[in-house]
Amino acid sequence: MTSEFVSENDVNPTSRCGKVFLVGAGPGDPGLITLRAVELLRSADFVVYDYLVDPAILCHLSPKAKAICVGGHASGRVLSQEEIVWTVIDSARKGQQVVRLKGGDPSVFGHLAEEMDALRAAGIPFEIVPGVTAALAAAAYTELPLTHSEASSAVAFVTGHQKQSKEVRPLDYGRLAGFPGTLVFYMGVTTAHHWSSRLIEAGKSPDCPVAILYRSTWPEQQTIRCTLGTVAETLERLKVRPPAVIVIGEVVGFLPEDSWFTRRRLFGTTVLVARPRDEALETAAKLRQLGARVLIQPAIEILPPKDWSAVDAAIERIGEFDWVVFSSVHGVRFFVNRVWERCKDLRALAGPSIAAIGPGTAAALERYFLRADLLPKEFRAEALAQSLMVRSGGGKFLLIRASRGRDVLPQMLTQAGAEVEQVVAYQSVDVGEVDQAVAEAIAAEKVDWVLVTSSSIARSLVRLFGEKLRRTRLASISPITTQTLKECGFTPQVEATQYTLDGLIAAISGDPSAG
Repeated sequence: MTSEFVSENDVNPTSRCGKVFLVGAGPGDPGLITLRAVELLRSADFVVYDYLVDPAILCHLSPKAKAICVGGHASGRVLSQEEIVWTVIDSARKGQQVVRLKGGDPSVFGHLAEEMDALRAAGIPFEIVPGVTAALAAAAYTELPLTHSEASSAVAFVTGHQKQSKEVRPLDYGRLAGFPGTLVFYMGVTTAHHWSSRLIEAGKSPDCPVAILYRSTWPEQQTIRCTLGTVAETLERLKVRPPAVIVIGEVVGFLPEDSWFTRRRLFGTTVLVARPRDEALETAAKLRQLGARVLIQPAIEILPPKDWSAVDAAIERIGEFDWVVFSSVHGVRFFVNRVWERCKDLRALAGPSIAAIGPGTAAALERYFLRADLLPKEFRAEALAQSLMVRSGGGKFLLIRASRGRDVLPQMLTQAGAEVEQVVAYQSVDVGEVDQAVAEAIAAEKVDWVLVTSSSIARSLVRLFGEKLRRTRLASISPITTQTLKECGFTPQVEATQYTLDGLIAAISGDPSAG
């Protein structure tokens, strides 16, 4: 059967065609997306996503990929189902790999049938990747059992927005009222008066327990208890808006006051991560494990040096140095990768000892099977210089550094009589544009914390947001970063006692043991 969106005349079997992947993004929590979905996002040319897809999921996209939101809060215009289908088909006909990214699971009230029909009619190959549907996720994140050996042996998913047409059989509320188990209404917030009254008219008790599970798996998750007879009034009085699933049945009686999800230390807290994007993803994962909502706005970008000649020359003479000193994770990555690109391997670093400024840098070395010979007790340039002077008593040092930064380390070593050579292994460049969603969140005072993890990030944040930064709280990773913020006219609300990312997260979470 030919789709209503595509006629047989539109199909061109000789044209070069891509492929479409109908992918479930899960209910909100970006950690619930499947490995297959991530794999496809990384290789996609074009992504068409719903507004309920957490923006953090889009971080899996390749920089070359194009992505558009097809409606809702993240888009100025809502595309119709017909327009969505045509957008997907047009891109596939251009030979692109297209991911149609849907909230929840595509097969559960996700227009999957219509989109499959259109793709078949257009002769475009497709694949379906399931996702975690909202009801199952909401149950898990609120500790509400949808089935129970003593209260419910069945569960039914019901739409609150049924399509009105002659071809569609209307819901049988008599059978739903007598269903021997749990009812879960999707998209039922705005139509609650209709379906709740119909269920009661069909014989279901108005006292039947109801749980409204709002934005489950998101940091704004809320659970509201009521009854079938009061659900419509409750939704209206509390001004509940989608997304929410509504659970009806005796299992609601097993719902606890809170859950493992809401008991996490940073639940309900919004944190802005300003690190470069590749680092921000790792930081965001740690924060989400504590329950935080995470926004990402890189303040700086890390790039290769404009000229490798100084680095290459140092690599050729690496045996002349007593110490190679790394003051950042980026320095490790760019320098060691350059060693490899110069057709050398780890044996090139066998002569000199290796020093790292902190545990993050030491861990980066370990990823290349290199162990730091020296790690200062205090993770700052002054402590590293002092430790090196005590340990070496002089010698020749190669410092791997960024295009900008403090000169304390080379100055202290030189003053102590050491011979110091510095090479720029990477550039640290300020980001010039602010993500609109992040700017709006800060302006509306909806960001609780901004993590400031270096002096360069501090200066860039002030340049990006200016006085609006006073509408949130700043968390500084070290006294040096705090000093930079104060020089810019801002005083952080907290400073990490351990000058590490984990120490900074511990400072905002109020958990000293986490650092």
